[in-house]
Amino acid sequence: MKAQLPQPEHYSYQRHRRQYVRQILLPVIVSALALVAMIVWISFATFKQGGDVGRWAAISTIWVIIPMLVGGLIFLAILVGLIYLMARALSVLPYYTGIAQDYVFKARGYIMRGAEMAVKPILALNGWLETIKAFFERMTP
Repeated sequence: MKAQLPQPEHYSYQRHRRQYVRQILLPVIVSALALVAMIVWISFATFKQGGDVGRWAAISTIWVIIPMLVGGLIFLAILVGLIYLMARALSVLPYYTGIAQDYVFKARGYIMRGAEMAVKPILALNGWLETIKAFFERMTP
């Protein structure tokens, strides 16, 4: 025996079912039927005796290119927007970039000084080791 789950019978569920049929299922079915009808119509118009295959090929090419054109226009709009924003930002940025450059120059000095301080003991130790090594190499005949 399989357990049967009770089906909700409240108003919101019934309204949801009507909306599902009217707003989701019906448009999908109508669109699918329209697509099938268009394919059948184009097939009959193209492949019947005396059909103009070249014209339909040109129409198909147009329909294939349209999404790429729309994508290109969107990309162009984004690019124009970025150029506009960059032009607006450049009127404000030079002052702040000069300040930032000063801070980076100061930080560069501190970083280089810290790096030299960190490496100095290791270089001194390597220098002493090389001196000792050279001393013992001279001692051996």
